[in-house]
Amino acid sequence: MEPAVHPKVAQVQAALHAGGVDVTVRQIDKPTPTAVSAAEYLGCEVGAIASSLVFLADGEPILVVTSGAHRVNTTALAGRIGVQAITRATPDDVRAATGQVIGGVAPVGHPAPVRTYLDVALRDHDEVWAAAGIPASLFAIGYADLLRVTGATEVEVD
Repeated sequence: MEPAVHPKVAQVQAALHAGGVDVTVRQIDKPTPTAVSAAEYLGCEVGAIASSLVFLADGEPILVVTSGAHRVNTTALAGRIGVQAITRATPDDVRAATGQVIGGVAPVGHPAPVRTYLDVALRDHDEVWAAAGIPASLFAIGYADLLRVTGATEVEVD
């Protein structure tokens, strides 16, 4: 018997469809809370994992969807997006901004819009994989669709 679709996964699926993206979110049999674990599960390059990371830019939450092969250089990114400082969000900040938990944050499906930045390095992959609201969920999406559905600003993050 198939497990019931988690409400967070259903929210992400609905947001994707509302944004005109016809992809299917998959709940999987084990959590993949890191880019490395997701890449191992899928058998793909870690760079093809679109990690959705929440930071605070001058105290306001932002979402940075980055290639799993990159670490976000917060100093460089702050200069590129015109803020004084970018700091790491706490688990409570992440949940408040996205309604989702660290390790399962999706690029869409949040209770309110979050200013989003998309790592241009993800363009190098025909298909990227992202979490869908819980750590045991994934979906594949093309870069152009991800850019459009998130309304993100393209940026170099490293």
